[in-house]
Amino acid sequence: MTKIFDTPLYAYERSADQEEGTRARHSVVIIGAGPVGLTTAIDLAQQGVDVVVLDDNDRVSFGSRAICFAKRPLEIFDRLGCGQKMVDQGVQWHKGKVFFDTREVYDFSLTEEQGHKRPAFINLQQYKLEQILVERIRTLQEEGAPVEIRGRNKVEAVGQHDDHVALEVETPEGSYTIEADWLVACDGANSATRRMLGIGFDGEVFEDNFLIADVVMEADFPSERWFWFDPPFNQGQSALLHKQPDNLWRIDLQLGRDIDKEREKRPENVLPRLRAMLGDKVKFSLDWISIYSFQCSRMDRFVHGRTIFAGDSAHQVSPFGARGANSGLQDADNLAWKLKLVLDGAAPPTLIDSYHFERAQAADENIRHSTNATEFITPKTEMSHILRDAVLDLSMHHAFARPMVNSGRLSSPCTYDDSRLNSADALQAPATTRPGSPCMDAPLGDGHLLDLLGNKFCLLTIDADAPDSLTEGGVTAHRVSLSIKDDPTLTLKRQYLGNCPSGVYLIRPDQHVAARREAYDEPHFRAALRRATGKE
Repeated sequence: MTKIFDTPLYAYERSADQEEGTRARHSVVIIGAGPVGLTTAIDLAQQGVDVVVLDDNDRVSFGSRAICFAKRPLEIFDRLGCGQKMVDQGVQWHKGKVFFDTREVYDFSLTEEQGHKRPAFINLQQYKLEQILVERIRTLQEEGAPVEIRGRNKVEAVGQHDDHVALEVETPEGSYTIEADWLVACDGANSATRRMLGIGFDGEVFEDNFLIADVVMEADFPSERWFWFDPPFNQGQSALLHKQPDNLWRIDLQLGRDIDKEREKRPENVLPRLRAMLGDKVKFSLDWISIYSFQCSRMDRFVHGRTIFAGDSAHQVSPFGARGANSGLQDADNLAWKLKLVLDGAAPPTLIDSYHFERAQAADENIRHSTNATEFITPKTEMSHILRDAVLDLSMHHAFARPMVNSGRLSSPCTYDDSRLNSADALQAPATTRPGSPCMDAPLGDGHLLDLLGNKFCLLTIDADAPDSLTEGGVTAHRVSLSIKDDPTLTLKRQYLGNCPSGVYLIRPDQHVAARREAYDEPHFRAALRRATGKE
């Protein structure tokens, strides 16, 4: 059977930029056609920004790689026109179970909050996501959006200048040079861009090794996340089981340190491990095998002159909790609207610095959670091992111990509490929608709140008066007027008003809250709009 990743999806084609004597300048060039690079390109293209994606490959990634996508990225993909495709193709789940040897310690439910459009998580192979994103770019091209993907275009050199970046690009027909007002490096954990610019990457390297096996099987296991500590089929180590589409299952097995990686990857060594886990009666076949170790690291700064780093090129975490890809997608969401404003002259270039500040905060949060999970899953001393096992034993019978069990704190969006783009909180409403936080969804008749907010600045008024729009410094926030009567479930009141009779919110294009008050106050919201665009 031909796989998606067996066929070029963006095959090499000669571009006009390769003509002799040409040195084209593009608004944005993105290096890397993975999920983060493609997402950034779609977001920019939908806003009319001229963007070119360069990749030294010409097809989607091999193997499942990232598979768990959380509700917040799904909401981002809704804005980009491809969220429904992901949900339609993915496996939805919200329940997990934790085992200690053969015993079930406890289960948990990520119950979907009432009225939210998207589920807590879906599982979808990375190559399927990349195909969806490439198809979305093709649709945008047909609609006239200024976006290109150039396969087998490998960036060999990067030159930083005060007002642009120059790139030397190698192709099957030789090299050419292009320029970009801004360069976004989404070229992964082993970023060549980072290396070419001589930028460091600091953090902690973990020496444990893990086997990933994607297994095709028809099994009656539910669509849940199952995690084992010290199971009999992998004694002294951990294991994870996840369902994917097309009868594909992801299995992670901890192997420990000091192993022969090539030997452990051989099918004759992998198959006995899987049979011990799944049982002799389950028929299965191997689809993909890999062995990985990981580090929790990040760059000191994500912005270097006119070059911006996003996704794994900027920060890396352990896979426990699905924080890698989900965080990278939120990098793209944070960056695109800021680039658009700066390119339009509606915001100063210093606005891009807020991308580093906010996403570095998110990276630190993810690294902290990932490091804690790793230390619990792979205790390094005899005492920490005894303590962990005691916590697991207690959690079977005592609820107080269950929050201490850490098989990976699952991905959640970051609230930018200390961002300089926030205005002081002036509404005694729930903290979940305070300045810096992502907007919570709510049902509105046949639709949902986040769909109304879109990807522009807006004034969300709930049982409050305000003008239809507010323009400050060339940036306009359009009003979205609602009443708690629009939502019989009272989700809107619960999440945005609490005990307040009304509320007015200034919402950023990435649907994070910039300011909120009980009533519209023009000077306050003008100042808040200036602050949110980096002018104060």
